[in-house]
This record gives sequence, structure tokens and C-alpha cells, in this order.
Amino acid sequence: MTTKNKDLQFLRVNHLRGPNIWTYRPVIEVWVDIGALEEYPSNLIPGFTERLVAALPGLLQHRCGVGEVGGFHQRLIEGTWAAHILEHVVLELQNLAGMRTGFGQTRSTSQTGVYKMAFRTRQEQVGRAALTLARNFLMAMINDTAFDLAAGITELKDIVDDYCLGPSTAHIVEAATERRIPSIRLTEGNLVQLGHGSAQRRIWTAETDRTSAIAESIASDKDLTKTLLQACGVPVPEGSLVRSAEEAWEEAQDIGLPVVVKPYDGNHGRGVSLNLMTEADVVAAYHLAARKGDSKSVIVERFVTGNEHRVLVVGKHVVAAAKGEALWVTGDGTSNIIELVDSQINTDPRRGTTEDAPLNALAPQHGAEIILELERQGMTAYSVPLAGQKVLIQPNGNVAFDVTDEVHPEVARAATLAARIVGLDIAGVDLVAEDISKPLEEQRGAIIEVNASPGLLAHLKPASGKARPIGTAIINHLFAEHETGRIPLIGVAGSKGTSLIARLIASILTMSGKYTGVACEHGLFLDQRQVEKNNCATWRAGQNLLMNRTVQAAVFEANAEMILTDGLAYDKCLIGVVTDMSGLEKLADYYVSEPEHMFKVMRTQVDVVLPQGAAVLNAGDAQVAELAELCDGSVIFYGMDEALPAISTHRAAGGRVVVLRNNEIVLIEGESEHGSIALTSLKPVKAEQPESVMAAVAASWAMDISLDFISAGLRTFDSNRKRATF
Repeated sequence: MTTKNKDLQFLRVNHLRGPNIWTYRPVIEVWVDIGALEEYPSNLIPGFTERLVAALPGLLQHRCGVGEVGGFHQRLIEGTWAAHILEHVVLELQNLAGMRTGFGQTRSTSQTGVYKMAFRTRQEQVGRAALTLARNFLMAMINDTAFDLAAGITELKDIVDDYCLGPSTAHIVEAATERRIPSIRLTEGNLVQLGHGSAQRRIWTAETDRTSAIAESIASDKDLTKTLLQACGVPVPEGSLVRSAEEAWEEAQDIGLPVVVKPYDGNHGRGVSLNLMTEADVVAAYHLAARKGDSKSVIVERFVTGNEHRVLVVGKHVVAAAKGEALWVTGDGTSNIIELVDSQINTDPRRGTTEDAPLNALAPQHGAEIILELERQGMTAYSVPLAGQKVLIQPNGNVAFDVTDEVHPEVARAATLAARIVGLDIAGVDLVAEDISKPLEEQRGAIIEVNASPGLLAHLKPASGKARPIGTAIINHLFAEHETGRIPLIGVAGSKGTSLIARLIASILTMSGKYTGVACEHGLFLDQRQVEKNNCATWRAGQNLLMNRTVQAAVFEANAEMILTDGLAYDKCLIGVVTDMSGLEKLADYYVSEPEHMFKVMRTQVDVVLPQGAAVLNAGDAQVAELAELCDGSVIFYGMDEALPAISTHRAAGGRVVVLRNNEIVLIEGESEHGSIALTSLKPVKAEQPESVMAAVAASWAMDISLDFISAGLRTFDSNRKRATF
């Protein structure tokens, strides 16, 4: 048997950015035509399974539908088809590239050889690149041809680095996800919104929307920072601001040697020279600091004996602390400093050039601080030390050794006080001490800097010691224990009167005192004013509502086609309304041709209802009524006839229903009636569409809005509200 010239063709590749028919998370959906490979499952391609798992041994850990480790390998041996294999390969490639994923599904369609496959991806460009790589690799395995998989994975890693959140930001977002706080990435960088609408917060790695610009300016002004700290009793080293090399040496003599020279406005340790004893060293250090800072001003201060430490303060608490160490190399009589650093320091697997590495790789020929330190020892990067000769490469730095559990309470108090004095909600407080388990005053220790936007990686991936839950601390700082970052979200799905229902609900919410946004086919509305006339029952318009800080509640319209092409605009909602399952004839191009297919599409709206929320379902549509058993929250049925089976059964179980009786909309819970609204009291446009009004009433009732507000919202609703002007 030969499979030469057999191929996998992608008929369609679509990024579903919100909850969809596959899962709650964004996925890439692929329509795959495997062509002649339909006749060749994996067990009929000689040597294929062996080649595949040899090249990608991680596939042996995939569970697949069997539900246990090795399940996918079992499927390969028994025989499975190329589209399903592609699903697992693309997931494994993303994992190898450093972007963890796990979900995937593959389903056949009504057309022989054509499959719909979906796989989880955290970033669209990475997912698409992984898909292309997976297809090319899989065909090479099928046809037993050479393929440079290592080069492909390296390229994929580069795309991950370019497009995905940095590890620190990703850690914070993961902590938010653990608390069920939603997130939206606002840029291609690390600016992320946590929560929705008026309940949102924003982060930019270790900066938050509580991080004051004034505080950042103070932190970057080292002399001002030291003055403020000293005034409040925080121990700091003596020193002064200088503007020339001559002044630097004069100040060093006044303070007393040894001294430290550093930029007036520097950060992250750039341009800092330590333990300077001679005029030549001080002059050279001054010029280095002047180059590294944004101004020519330089600080000269007393050298504090001890090790450098970085204490991370979040809010009012110390959440992590790390210690630095001096770096030395030992000569062998033949290797120069560069070679010795590469063989004795850079071989440490914890060192690297990317953000993922807890320690930096060193380049003695390029690092200005290292060059200066070597000059002080009469060497350059190209000097060859004698055998056994020890050479200091960095006197301090490499602050990546966890000592959080050793921090003395008085040291923690000083660090948190320093952060508060500067005004930072998240701060990296640099201090020097012989022993961080003792108060600073006992050892002439001192706080030397307070930094805004501190690096987090040393605490997340320390060179030694325990990783600290920094993300959790930051999320707990931004959100109180009872806060979820969520505002009331209401989704209305279907094709019958959904725009009217969405706007009626918004009118009622506005009447109850909430600034409400609506994204529907009639446009985009804010506080009952139309700000966009185009069809806004779209993912993008929905996202715009969620990003709006003024919005206290939001209503979204969705139909089957939107769910199939984009997914819902939100991850979860408080209320999910489903009106009907009609329109099947318009979805043939999506391989949705049977009633059960439509059921799977429309259940998406019910699947995202929060446990404390409710599904509002049309009891007059038997298929819609069946969605009730899928809801994690409660259920309210509405219907024109209170004798409908779904309504009768639900009432008998004590459930809530909204029905039409004698031209009145009646709210009933079990055997108890909670009031009614006469259709004759409403405007004709609403009275003529009682089902839509009942859906809006039921949704509002589910949010515990009083009947008075519901009635007022219905009566004052104006379907012809003019477009807002700004």
C-alpha cells in the first residue's frame, strides 16, 4: 500500500473566540478533508504509529476518549483517522512550544472524508502556526519522509514568545482564572483587563490601575526616594547626588570608603557599581552610571556590607523575598574570562536569555558592570587567569534565591513602610543585609531602592527554594474575597424577537438603577441611547461592552450563526434566554442539518449560565424546554399557555414560570402567584408581542428585580429612541 500524494486539505479554519459548540474556551475549528486517507486509518499504514510516537513521545501521555494515560496510543494501534491524529499532534506541538493546551475533539460530518476538528489554543497566531506545522509533520510521518521537527518547534517557540503573554502576566491571569475572574487581553503586549465593565481592574505585569504615576516617578528618583524614606525613619545609606566625576570622588571621601555609585534615575540594577575603594574606580563608575541613566546625575552612597535582597510587597504585605549572590570563576591557566564564564556560570540550566530563565546568562565582553569590575582587578574579558586564581565577575546581583520564610518581621515592616511612603501598591524593595532574619538596625543594613514594576520571575521560578504564589497575592490585592470582577450579563439566543427582548431587559435594568449596555441587531445601546446603528449582535461589539468601565450590566443578542462563527462574547452569564431553535435551513453550510445539531448549537447559551444564575426558556418550544436539564443554575419557563407540559411539570416541582392569562402576564412560583402585568397597560408594539415581553419579564424576575421596576421599565421603553450624540 502506498499513501504517496495523499493529503490533508483544510476547507475552513476559523477561530472561535468565545464559548462555542465545542467548549467554554477559545478554540480553532478546522474542517479537514482527508481524501483518500479515509481508506487508511493508522493501523493500515505500515510503521506509521511507531514513527509518530518516536518523533513525538509526548503523545504516549495523551488520554483521548479512553480516559487514561496511553488512551490515544491505544486508538492509534486499533486504527484511527488522520483528522483525529492531527488534533492530538497540534495539541502536543503547542505544549512543546511552551503554550499549555489539552482540549481537542474531532467529529465526522455528513460528507465522507470530511471532519470537523477543534483544538484549544491560547493565542490565535500560535494555534494557526501549530496547525500548519502539524499537518506538514503528519504527512511526513504518513509518507515516511524526512522532516525537521526540531526546527519547526523552535520556530513555533519564537511565535509563542512574540504573541503570548509573558510568564509573569500569564501567572497573574491564571490566578484570576482560578478565582473565576474573567480576563480580556487589551493589547498584543501584557496589558490585561480582569473582570468586566464597572467591576474591572487592569494589570500590566506588575503594575495595576492602582499604581500611581506619581509614585512611579518618585521611585525612579533615587535621591528623592531616599530623602522620603529617611524622613520616615526607614534605614537608608548615607549619600548625595553628584553631577561630575570630581564631585563623585569628593563625596566618596566625605562618606567614607567603600561606596556605591548608581544612576539617579535608573532601575533594575543597571549601571550600579559596588564596593568602590579608589578614585579611579569611582570615576569609572560615575561615567558608567551617567551612561545608564536618563540624566547625567549620579548618586554616591555608603556601601552597605552584606548581600543584596529583593523584597516583593503587594498591598500591605510582603509576599516574597529573594537573595543575591556574588559570582566567581576559577582560572585554569588556558581559558579566558569569557570561556570561564561560559563553562562555569552559563552552563547552569537556570540561566538563559529569555524571560523563562530565573537567572541571566552572562556576557563579560558586553556587560558594562562586569567590564568595570574586571578592570578593577586589572583584567578584561579576554584575560587568562592563572590556574586556581579566583576572579570576581559580579559582586552581587542574581537575586533569585528564595528566602521568604527567613524574613524578620521588622524587615518586613520596613519594606512595607517603604512601599507605602513611595506610594506603590506593588513594589520591589531592594535592601542589603548580612542576615535577613535579623532586624536591619542590628547589622547596619539598609533599604537602597524602591522599584515600581518589579520583576516577578525570580519569585515564580527561583534558582533555589519554593516558588511563591505571586499571582494569587496580586489578585487578592485587586479583588476582595467576595468580588468576582463580574457584572450582571444577560444573553438572549434565538431568532424570534431576540433584539426586542434584549432591549426590554435593558430598559428594566436601567429603571432599576444600573447603567446598562446592549449589543443586538438593532445596534449598540448605552443607557438606552443608541451609539451604533449597525448590527451589533457580534463578538466584537460584545467585547466593547465588556471593556466599557461605565457599564454596570450588559445584554447580548446571539443567534446560531454567531455561535458557529465566533462563539459568545462572554465566558459566563447570569441569565441565559433561549427563545427558539428555528432557522435550521440557513445553517447547511456549517454541516448543521438536523434538529439535534441545532440543539447542540443553542445549548451553548445555557451551558454558560453561572450556578447562581438562571436559564429562561420558552416552554412552547419542546426542544428549548429540554435545555433545562443542562443548566447549572435555576430555570424559569415562559409560555403563552400555562397548561404546557414543561410549565405544569416545573410548577409541580416548585419552579418559577411566567404565563399569559386573561391578557395578563402572571408570575408564578409553584402554587404561589407573585403578581401580574396587564398587556393593556403597555404600548401596542409590546402588547402585540407578548412572548417577547414574557421573556424579558422572566429574565428580570430571575435577577430579583421588583415587579414595580419591571412594569416601569416595560412602560417607559421606547423602541424608537434616537441615536445618541456626543
